[in-house]
Amino acid sequence: MEKKDFLKDNIYVVFVEPESPGNIGFLARTMKNFGLYNLILINPCDLKKESYFQAMHARELVEHAEIHKSIPDLLASKQIDFIIGTTGTPGGSYKLSRIPLKPQQLAESIRTEGKIALLFGREGDGLYNEEIEICDAVVSIPTDEIYPIMNITHAAAIIFYEIFKNRNEFNVEGLEEASLSEKEYLIEEMENIVEKLDIPPHKKKNGTKTFKNILGRAFITGREAHTLKGILRRINGKME
Repeated sequence: MEKKDFLKDNIYVVFVEPESPGNIGFLARTMKNFGLYNLILINPCDLKKESYFQAMHARELVEHAEIHKSIPDLLASKQIDFIIGTTGTPGGSYKLSRIPLKPQQLAESIRTEGKIALLFGREGDGLYNEEIEICDAVVSIPTDEIYPIMNITHAAAIIFYEIFKNRNEFNVEGLEEASLSEKEYLIEEMENIVEKLDIPPHKKKNGTKTFKNILGRAFITGREAHTLKGILRRINGKME
């Protein structure tokens, strides 16, 4: 088996609307500590000397950071196969909030050469609900309930460390992550199945959303997607 060192190229660290120039530098420094080099800034504050000073020996990450106006602008300009959001407040289960992965679970699940965007939210407000909704999976760090919200660079260091620990695993042939188009096809097939069911519209919507959440957390392989696609297609055919 050939060892794949793809993390430098396929993981994009996305900082959404950073408010502090210093935090941009600190994040870049933390990225380089763990071998991550693709920094993307969404509608950032002005990059000042503080950004480069706090980056220390990672200032080139700040210098070469991509800047986009919004997350939709980023997704329109770059092919992203998997979007992972970070949150300190995962919420309750009644509203079908997805079960967040722990950093170690996330790191152990990543086995793809597809492009992954790891979203970090605003220093004050984090990611908005609509931004969480577009994510394939959500990762959250267990913290004390008295003060659950971590500084972004501290949270990033924990997540990057877990990813770095697993970077020396062998990439087993046949376990490549399902592509974005493969996952979209599965969701479309499930939507067609659910639409044929005699249930209220809100239950159809929740059913499809739940399937998408499960699909995102599972990090299914291309081989698994192909098998599941055949099964869903047969179910659809029988229902018709």
